[in-house]
Amino acid sequence: MNVHGVIVAAACFICIGVFHPIVIKAEYHFTASCWPVFLVFGIAFLAASLWVSHIDVSIILGIVGCSCLWSIIELKQQKKRVEKGWFPKKKEVTVNQ
Repeated sequence: MNVHGVIVAAACFICIGVFHPIVIKAEYHFTASCWPVFLVFGIAFLAASLWVSHIDVSIILGIVGCSCLWSIIELKQQKKRVEKGWFPKKKEVTVNQ
């Protein structure tokens, strides 16, 4: 019996579920300008997937890396969703002097 397909499917499912709220919170707290962080982590995870010899771990690292890179696109989409009022916008803190 080969369980690799089930492991990959579960990793994708979990990754999508984890990255959805990460993108929402990242855009809320840091705006879409935090995209370079996702780029660096995406490249790092993809590079790590090249050097890991265990096939399942390598695949999961690749999935996480691609999810990080896809999150860059989602950050820009999330910004548009906030502008439409679908998600709350962070209020600016003003200091009275």
